[in-house]
This record gives sequence, C-alpha cells and structure tokens, in this order.
Amino acid sequence: MNSNLAYQEEFREELIGGKVTAMSPRPMYNHNHIAFNIAVLFSNYLRGKACTVIPDGTDLYLTEEDRFVPDVMVVCDRDKIRRDGVHGAPDLVVEVLSPSTMRNDRMGKKEVYQACGVREYWLVDPENRTIEQYLLQDGKLELNMVYASCRDDELERMSEQEKAELETHFQCSLYSDFDIALEDIFSGLLP
Repeated sequence: MNSNLAYQEEFREELIGGKVTAMSPRPMYNHNHIAFNIAVLFSNYLRGKACTVIPDGTDLYLTEEDRFVPDVMVVCDRDKIRRDGVHGAPDLVVEVLSPSTMRNDRMGKKEVYQACGVREYWLVDPENRTIEQYLLQDGKLELNMVYASCRDDELERMSEQEKAELETHFQCSLYSDFDIALEDIFSGLLP
C-alpha cells in the first residue's frame, strides 16, 4: 500500500458570516511556533489566576453564523468554556497571520470580535515579525500600537541611538504587571 495514499490531510474550517471557510490545513512552522510561544507566556503568567489561556484547536462560538478557531484565546469567565469549545467572547484573541487567511483575520473576523466584545485583539505577522494590538474602545477595536521585532541583520545596520529607541517589550492591556518581550514571541523562528 502506498503510504502517500494512506495519508489524508485534515482540513479545518470556520464559519464566518454563515459561510463555511476552509482554514490552512497545516500552518507553517513559524506560525505554529509563534502561537505556541504566546500560549506558553500566558500559561505561565496566568498560573493560579482566574483567567485561562486556550491554545489553537478549540472552537469559539460567537454567533449563530460565526464559529472560529483562534490561534490563542484568554478567557476569564470560565462559564464560557464547555467540552465542545468556548461559547461567548474571550477577553483576548490572538490570530497569527497566514497568507491564505489574512483577509478574514483583518476584516470579517475582526468585525465579529468587535461586535461580540473581545477586549483585546492581536494580529501577529510571522514574516514581518510584528504584532498589531487592538483594544476595544467605545465598542470598536482600535489599533493601539504596532510592535516590531528586528532580525539580527537589521540590528547590525542600526545606530546605537536607533537601537536604544526600539520598543522591545509591551503589555497586554488586561494585566498591568504582565511585561511581554517581543523576543519571547519571535524567538526560534526559521529564516
């Protein structure tokens, strides 16, 4: 028997605006590594606290027409967590961008997250090593800041003053004492 025939890719899907939308069947290494790094950071920070981190693979039920599978979620109301997934808006959602799903993450899903009351939304770009941090303000997810992590070759070309001005850490708006180093999110990526 040909082992290639025995292997079947599992296609995951989301429901966006009532339409079944295929997700990338197998995200690339950097995508998975970033999502893992973020989940570990939150898991370590949230140990012993009321909120919990939920990594990729868990369904998020928001409306009758919207069921997503975010890369990372933080949920503080544990009554929203059930065996089949999370029912209701998480406090924070992280989507790691893939070329095939980027448009959905930036537009349709962001609008649903906003309408459902997600308090903080991150769009993480593995290629550019950036994090767009959106915060819910007056019912809208507004861009708060874009954080960028420089590659070693980029750092070598910078002056000492430019290096000193780089923002290398940021905070999740949900926790005033949770300092996040960009390097901890983007470490271990393949070129």
